[in-house]
Amino acid sequence: MAFSKPLALILLTFLSLFASKIQAQAPAPAPSGPVNLTAILEKAGQYTTLIRLLKESQQLTQIESQLNSTTQGFTLFAPTDNAFQNLKSGAINDLTDDQKVKLILYHVTPKYYSLSDLQTVSNPVRTQASEKEGSWGLNFKGQGNQVNVTTGVVTTSINNDLRQQFPLAIYQVDRVLLPLELFGAKSPSSAPSPKSSETTPSDETPSSGKKGGAPSPAASQKDNGVAGRNVGLGLVLGLGFICMGALS
Repeated sequence: MAFSKPLALILLTFLSLFASKIQAQAPAPAPSGPVNLTAILEKAGQYTTLIRLLKESQQLTQIESQLNSTTQGFTLFAPTDNAFQNLKSGAINDLTDDQKVKLILYHVTPKYYSLSDLQTVSNPVRTQASEKEGSWGLNFKGQGNQVNVTTGVVTTSINNDLRQQFPLAIYQVDRVLLPLELFGAKSPSSAPSPKSSETTPSDETPSSGKKGGAPSPAASQKDNGVAGRNVGLGLVLGLGFICMGALS
């Protein structure tokens, strides 16, 4: 059966559109090989401090090994080198090794979140540092196309996604996420009581009537006066007895 030229062009156009639609609906091929977190951060640049802390805390190996078997994925919020440099002096070095591990784990969630997920996620979001419900959590708030994250100590925006493909999402943050549990305000009860430095033990109070205490000037003067009167009275009595002996 022969087709006219216009009809043939219509059929070719239809088949071309149909093939394009099928190709667009086909799932993207899965990434080959394990995810190399170090390579991603090194390629992006400005994450030298984060890479060092990930290695020192041994969390780099831990995360990369779990990425190959997780069904939930991970999300890493990556502070830049400038973010670490803007911290107060000693903020990281003053932490113990265990606290440094908790700080790194606080930047990782045990679930993959796309940017659209973070717009509507239920707060607080559990992190790898969370020990119980509600502790060591992150809070997210969407504002238009922007997502802000807050810890209770700092608030910053998610400016760039270094990777957004399951099982790992990596987002740049320009401030280190300081957990409330480590960097929150100290409790007033931890401050020393003013009385503890001002109270004088009772056995050290200057008093002539207490054991071990030095006599006060007034008490010493009083004792000297009594002793003087006693001596004078003794002299008078002695002279009286002498006179009485002479008359007898």
